[in-house]
Amino acid sequence: MLRYDSILRDPIHEDIPLTAEEIKVLDTPEMQRLRNVRQLGTAYLVYPGAQHSRFEHSVGTAHLASRMIAAVNTVRDREGPAFGGFDEHEERVIRLAALVHDATHLPFGHNIEDQTGLLPRHDVPERFERLFSDDTGLGRVLKASGVRQEVLGILAPAAVPESQRPPAHWRGLVSGTIDADMLDYLSRDALYTGLKLAYDPRIFGMFKVERMTQRLYVDLVSRGYLKEALLSEVVRCLEARYYFSERVYYHHAKISSGALVAKAVEIALLEKALSFEQLQRSTDAGLIERLSRARIADPGQRKRLKTFVDAYQTRRLPKRAAVYPVYANRGVQQDLIDRFFGAGSAAERRRVEERMGEAVRFAVGQEVPVLLYCPAGHMQLKSARLLVRWPGIEELHPLSEHKAEIPRLGDLEQSYQRLWKFYVLALTEDPRALQAVRELCVDEFSGAVNLLEAETGASSRG
Repeated sequence: MLRYDSILRDPIHEDIPLTAEEIKVLDTPEMQRLRNVRQLGTAYLVYPGAQHSRFEHSVGTAHLASRMIAAVNTVRDREGPAFGGFDEHEERVIRLAALVHDATHLPFGHNIEDQTGLLPRHDVPERFERLFSDDTGLGRVLKASGVRQEVLGILAPAAVPESQRPPAHWRGLVSGTIDADMLDYLSRDALYTGLKLAYDPRIFGMFKVERMTQRLYVDLVSRGYLKEALLSEVVRCLEARYYFSERVYYHHAKISSGALVAKAVEIALLEKALSFEQLQRSTDAGLIERLSRARIADPGQRKRLKTFVDAYQTRRLPKRAAVYPVYANRGVQQDLIDRFFGAGSAAERRRVEERMGEAVRFAVGQEVPVLLYCPAGHMQLKSARLLVRWPGIEELHPLSEHKAEIPRLGDLEQSYQRLWKFYVLALTEDPRALQAVRELCVDEFSGAVNLLEAETGASSRG
C-alpha cells in the first residue's frame, strides 16, 4: 500500500492524500505553473466562476485514478483469477502519470494550438519528451523516481519502444473514454460553472481488467442479460460530457475570446516576439502581459497585436458576422476544414482574413479585423475507445459498435457532429461593418450557407 505523507483539501473530493514523491513532482516549476493556467481557458468570460486551474484538476485526476484502481481490484478479489488488477508499483506509476498529464498544456492551449495552426498539439510525444527531459525540474524529479520511462509510456506511447510500453489497462485509467481525467473535469467544471450536470459515483465500480489481454473494459453482461442500469450510467456520463461541450467548451463567446488570444499569439510568433519555449513556460496572465509588452518592429503588426490584446482585456469580443453549421453545409464542410484548420492552414487563413478586412475598410471607412474559426472535423465523443462485453459476444468490442442497440448513443454521436460550426468573426460594434463582412462571405465561401441573423451587441454575453 502506498504511503501518504500529506493531505490536500479539495472542494470536489474533500481530502486527497499525496505521497512524498508526488509532493516533489507538484513542487517543480513546471507543475506550479499549472496553478495559473485555467482549466477552461477563456470560459470565465462567460461563466465568471470558471477560474479553476489545471493544477487542482491534475491532483484530482491522480486521486480518481486510485479510486478506479481500488474498484478494479475489488472486482478481481471478489470474482477470481480471470480478472486482473493493479499492484502498488502500478498504482504509483499511474498516479504520477495522472498527476503530470496536463503539464504540457499551454495557456489557452486548445485555442492557440488549433486556431493558429503553428504549433503541435499538447499531447504529441515530442512535447512530453521535452518536458520530461533532464533540462526541466519535472524531468529530473521523474528521473530520480526511476519510473520516468513508464510515465512517458502511459502519456505518449509513441515516444517509447513498443516492447517497453506499459500494459493497455494502465493507459486506460488516464487516457481512455471514461477515465480519471474526464471524471474529474466533469465534476470540477460543473461546480465552477454552476451547471447542474453530474454522473452517478457508482460508475467507478463498472470497470474490469481482462487478465489475458490486460485491457480495461466495462462488463455489460449479468447472467447472460444486458445490464441496462450500467449501460444507462455509461451513456449518461457521455451525455454529461456532451452537455458541457455544448454549453461551455464550444460556447460562441468562448470561441470569440479564444480567437482574440490565438490571433495575438500568432502575430507574436510570426514576428519573432514570442518563442514556443516562452509560450510553454507562460501562465494565462503571464502570456497576456508578455503579449502586451511584445516588441514588434512592423508598426502595422504592432498595432494589430495591441488591438487584439486590448479587446481581450476589456472583454470587447468579436461579433459573429457569419456562422456555417455543419447541418446546413455538409457539402462544403471538408473544404473549409482543409483550408482553415490545423497545421498548414495558417497562411491561407491569414490571407483570407486580411483580404476581407481590407475590403471592409474600403466599404465602411474603418479598420475592422476579421477572424476565422474552424474546428476539427471530428468532434470529441470518443465512445469508440470504450471496450465493453456485450451479451452473446465473447470478445470485447468498442461500445460504438453497438449503436444499433443503443439509440441514445447514436443520437449522442450525431449531436456531437452537429456542434461543428465555422465562424466568421469581426471585431466591431458597427452594424454596417458586420453587414459588409456578411456580404463578403457570400463570395469568399461560395456554396456555404450562413444561418446567422444579425447579432445584437448584448448577445455575446449569454
